Amino acid sequence: MKAGMKLKSAVCDTEVLLVKAPQAGTLSCGGAPMVAERGEKGDIDPAFAEGTKMGKRYTDAAGTLEVLCIKPGAGSLAFDGAALQLKDAKPLPSSD
Repeated sequence: MKAGMKLKSAVCDTEVLLVKAPQAGTLSCGGAPMVAERGEKGDIDPAFAEGTKMGKRYTDAAGTLEVLCIKPGAGSLAFDGAALQLKDAKPLPSSD
């Protein structure tokens, strides 16, 4: 995996763009590893069925992985089995 790479879910319509990527690990969506080219769709694991939101960034707890959702889907994202979290927007400075 490397930054700038596009990955697709094997079980739903989700597509992501890697913004920040670690050297090793497995990014999955809906309980199945993400792929560069989508083939025949499988079934979503109910434990990973929260869905993804277009235009939102997702990150792991350590901050080593960050992805941008470019196409939403029914599956939720995980890295090495741990669910990714929706990244909060940075607050803008106040203007007085």
